[in-house]
Amino acid sequence: MAIDKSKVAVGFIVAGVLTVFFGTVLAFVGPLIIDDQIVKNTMIDPKNEMSYTMWKDIPVPFYMSVYFFHILNPKELLKGEKPMVEQRGPYVYRKRCQKDNITFHPNNTVSYREYRKYFFEPAMSNGTESDFVTIPNMLVLGAAVMMENLPFAVRLMISATFKTFNEGPFLNKTVGELMWGYDSGLVDFLNTYLPGMLPSSGKFGLFAEFNNSNTGLFTIFTGKDDIRKVHKVDSWNGLTELNYWRTPQCNMINGTAGQMWPPFMTKESTLPFYSPDACRSMDLVYQRPGEMHGIPLYRYVAPKTLFANGTDYSPNEGFCPCRQSGLLNVSSCRHNSPVFISHPHFFNADPVLLDYVQGLSPSEENHGLFIDIHPQTGVPLNVAIRLQLNLYMKRVSGITETGKISEVVMPMIWFEESGYIDGPILKTFHTSLVVLPAVMEYMQYGFISLGLATIIIAALVHYKVKKSRTNTANISTEVEKTGASDKEPVKGSHGLDPQEKSIMSYSEK
Repeated sequence: MAIDKSKVAVGFIVAGVLTVFFGTVLAFVGPLIIDDQIVKNTMIDPKNEMSYTMWKDIPVPFYMSVYFFHILNPKELLKGEKPMVEQRGPYVYRKRCQKDNITFHPNNTVSYREYRKYFFEPAMSNGTESDFVTIPNMLVLGAAVMMENLPFAVRLMISATFKTFNEGPFLNKTVGELMWGYDSGLVDFLNTYLPGMLPSSGKFGLFAEFNNSNTGLFTIFTGKDDIRKVHKVDSWNGLTELNYWRTPQCNMINGTAGQMWPPFMTKESTLPFYSPDACRSMDLVYQRPGEMHGIPLYRYVAPKTLFANGTDYSPNEGFCPCRQSGLLNVSSCRHNSPVFISHPHFFNADPVLLDYVQGLSPSEENHGLFIDIHPQTGVPLNVAIRLQLNLYMKRVSGITETGKISEVVMPMIWFEESGYIDGPILKTFHTSLVVLPAVMEYMQYGFISLGLATIIIAALVHYKVKKSRTNTANISTEVEKTGASDKEPVKGSHGLDPQEKSIMSYSEK
């Protein structure tokens, strides 16, 4: 039985049209399917094993690198000379975070406390915790500024108290003591007779209250009712707004808890988060696109207005009393001590701050903070949060420990909290959120291309078959006409052809 090529070609054309239709439908439906999977996997739900584990235990390496500004000329500083500092470090600590007391609520929120522990990493550090460093004594120089408006007699008594407990204007102690605390008779005295004045009731250290502690009771949205709200803070320690600052806008608790953000971000999106350590909400802005191990990302950085003063950026007026731009006055949430937060080395700050201290050299590469986000899921791929702790110092009459110190915002330490997705989590993330969507995208274009190719080839075949049949039919018609002519030769006037007529004429003669 002969195959009808024309019908086969028509069949292939129909199949091609269906394939193109399927690919076109997949082009519209595919992204919706992917988005639906992203929504299901980014909401906070114990059923979402990968994303829930990332949120609950943060199973990726996270480190805190600490740099000290070692004072090279403490004696000259007391005489009013410009301070000279030398950066020491980094002293690197592995940070372990784990959420506990996780409680889901009927209004699609979940509350938790996140506990943190730090473990020194000698192999990653430039030095040991036994290194000695000289920095300002916050207990003396900070208290001096706090007490400058008290009666002169009281200031003399405070100075006598410092001498009684052998507390000078500068500390020369090991990194371990400065970080996690050291024994101090003055601290014991203050905790006994002025309880609550210091942040810690035990040893006094710059990070003493951070280790083995939690960041407060966070209540955030799970995203079950609205994925645009996932990870956003509903309340912190029961508060929906703060009371540290002077304006409602500055007291707002905005954004997430700083670990993940809602999915489907665009270049116009910002990255708001609330930081208990900075006592305020902060907002990062889009800088540029990028890629990490084949995963597309958006880089967000701190705007220059983040720590600008109220004069340069009026919305920050509520964070005042302010000094130069580039400094955040956190005294209102740090027991009124004259402490300021800035970018390391006064990056993005008023240049005059650099003139007050020798030994600083800011750069965006080393001192700018950034967060690299996978925009489709809101998951950070690479993070570097860099902040500097500064002490406002000045000469205070009556407190002889301050000598002739010039008025200066003195950098003490800066630290970087960094982490990036790696290992099995990265592979799973890459497969689920990069490879599979790419395969689906290639499939839709593959179906459309295959369908179009099938239609074109089948149409050509059908055209050739049809043309061949037409030519065959024409040839048959001509053959039939030619055959009829051969059977009936041309006759003469008497019904004979010329040859016959010639023969007949010759015979008659």
